Amino acid sequence: MREALREAVGEALGAAVRDARALGGGDINDAWRVTLADGAAVFVKTNEGAPADMFAVEARGLAWLAEAPPVRDGTLRVPEVLAVGERFLALELLESGPRVADFDARLGRGLAALHRAAPAGFGLDHANYIGRLPQSNAPAEDWATFYRRERLEPQLAMATEKGLLSAGLRRRFDALFAALPERVGPAEAPARLHGDLWGGNLHVDAAGGPALIDPAVYGGHREMDLAMMRLFGGFGRRVFDAYAEAWPLAPGHEARVPLYQLYPLLVHVNLFGGGYLGSVERALDAVL
Repeated sequence: MREALREAVGEALGAAVRDARALGGGDINDAWRVTLADGAAVFVKTNEGAPADMFAVEARGLAWLAEAPPVRDGTLRVPEVLAVGERFLALELLESGPRVADFDARLGRGLAALHRAAPAGFGLDHANYIGRLPQSNAPAEDWATFYRRERLEPQLAMATEKGLLSAGLRRRFDALFAALPERVGPAEAPARLHGDLWGGNLHVDAAGGPALIDPAVYGGHREMDLAMMRLFGGFGRRVFDAYAEAWPLAPGHEARVPLYQLYPLLVHVNLFGGGYLGSVERALDAVL
């Protein structure tokens, strides 16, 4: 960690940085285990090229999740925000331990309770980021409008600007948009979403319980988080069964999985390139 960042982190935390050890696993940011002069250990992520508000809105997202009952009662953990600056975010250090026997069931029940902590509407009162991509959350009156306007359309525009989206693929999305109000499922209240819930953003804390990190929060359809969880693996069958026991899903939810995987797949196209376009095509095949 550069000296200027060490000084900024120490000043924000009220104790000088004695040691900063690099941690692996971050695609977007650098991650550090920081030991302070008073002996306290904290987790710090840094990015000297980050947009000025990126860490601030992540901190707001963590706090928004922490308001929910399953975090307050300890079913789920979310790291506490300790300090934030334009180039860093300092969080409670969540040490890891072996999973408790009912880890998957706790995670499933906890996610259902998190989703039930309904926000005011579809969207959020501020924009944020998914990975390093901007994510608009302008409120919408209904979920189909929000999903098209705030999720799929911006990613399609970005992919078009990068020269990754063919005219034929764009026409297929236009066909989907014409049918979207009938495809999104029965009307439901907005859910409090993590927003980027792949296996890398699930952590096991020192007590062996589930913790959620690196969110991209908003009020949306609860099947969005569940579809993302199924996209790249990392979640056991018991997680989904426990979720359904706590809050059964609406009829047709299995058929909607590829619909709600389109957003993270398009995000991956824009983050990592056209190698994900085949997955986008296959998801469209399943919903058109």
